[in-house]
Amino acid sequence: MKWENFTAGRVAGFKCAEGKKQSIFWDGKVSGLGLRVTTAGAKSYIFETSLNNKTIRMTIGDVSTYTIAAAQKIATDLKADTDKGIDPRQVAKDEEQARQAAIEAAETKRIEAERQLVRDSVTLGMAWPIYIAAKRNAKRKGGKVGWSEWHIRDHENVVSLGGAKKVRGKGLTEAGVLAPLLDVRLTDLTGARIAAWLAKETITRPTRTALAFRLLSVFINWCNSHDEYKGLVPDGACKADKVKNELPAKNSKSGDSLQREQLPMWFKAVQQIANPVQAAYLQSLLLTGARRRELGALEWEDIDFQWNTLTIRDKVEGERTIPLTPFVSQLLAALPRRNEWVFSSPAAKNGQLVEPSPAHKKALIAAGLPDITLHGLRRSFGSLAEWTETPAGIVAQIMGHKPSATAEKHYRDRPIDLLRMWHIKLETWILEQAQIKFTPTQAGLRVVV
Repeated sequence: MKWENFTAGRVAGFKCAEGKKQSIFWDGKVSGLGLRVTTAGAKSYIFETSLNNKTIRMTIGDVSTYTIAAAQKIATDLKADTDKGIDPRQVAKDEEQARQAAIEAAETKRIEAERQLVRDSVTLGMAWPIYIAAKRNAKRKGGKVGWSEWHIRDHENVVSLGGAKKVRGKGLTEAGVLAPLLDVRLTDLTGARIAAWLAKETITRPTRTALAFRLLSVFINWCNSHDEYKGLVPDGACKADKVKNELPAKNSKSGDSLQREQLPMWFKAVQQIANPVQAAYLQSLLLTGARRRELGALEWEDIDFQWNTLTIRDKVEGERTIPLTPFVSQLLAALPRRNEWVFSSPAAKNGQLVEPSPAHKKALIAAGLPDITLHGLRRSFGSLAEWTETPAGIVAQIMGHKPSATAEKHYRDRPIDLLRMWHIKLETWILEQAQIKFTPTQAGLRVVV
């Protein structure tokens, strides 16, 4: 092909040879610069040379994009590179990869910035329901799924917005203790913010505030264990000195248990509660030493009336099996079987006994006894056991206390018959002190108050 210096007129006049798909015309001024013309009339500058004894060809670009001078400059630079042994194709490939990498890095940075913006905007009120849902569905030790309904209700109550009509009594419900923090971003949940919230809420409702703070602390730990929320809450938010100074004082445990001489009055008042389920629950709470919610979550399938055992969902070991003593067996056998719950309530959404504390407080007032919490009944079980000289390890195993002594840890697992022997002895002694005449028989159980 003839070599001629490229001019505007010549470039415009070059045509593809007849019968060919393309023709190439070479510039007489710059070595390696060519013009490719196709049968369709498309024209583009190319560069061709020899590198490492092989011919290489590259497209520079369309004549409408590059002027002759620009194409000659590019061709001159490419020729200089090949004379040095540099493959311009690899250079172009590396540059394109670097360009794509820069684009991807910029896009990743943009996405991360948007994600961080979204993360930073997450409030306590947005994350709290997700937290509850995750815990509701999580597998627990012992085979049960998720938190108990009681525990879920606690978490829902502390963030309640209030303003709903009360189920009992007149007026509207008040907002939960954590409600003032619902619109606070997790990133703003600092120690100072939490301390200010504690200072305000403790004045009017210290007990519920203490509970809400414990739930909030566990929630923050959960956030820090999940990538979506990790690092959002400032470090040490619940451990700051300001927070510790505002924490409600712990209620004293002294006096929160029944004394031996108070048992007759207590049993008489409790047995006169109009709701038999509440009455049975309170008596069983005292006579089993169970935690209030463990006993409240008891299902009929957890009771074996043939072998006299109760299987209780335990927050320490997952579950534990304890004796079903004669008097408690009578109480439970007499309850209506409305649903799966032993302590049922047709008025409750889930059919489970909701809150027996009001009925208990009324019974205490009627009996002229000091205020004793439901947990105080569990505490009473442990205290009263000392009168019968029941071994501490037996009491701990029945109550579901975590083993403390080395011998208990490694591990003294007593058979149910041994627990039953001591448990019945303790129940019999409590009933005697309560002046309840109780005679278990094969045909049934008979109680005389």
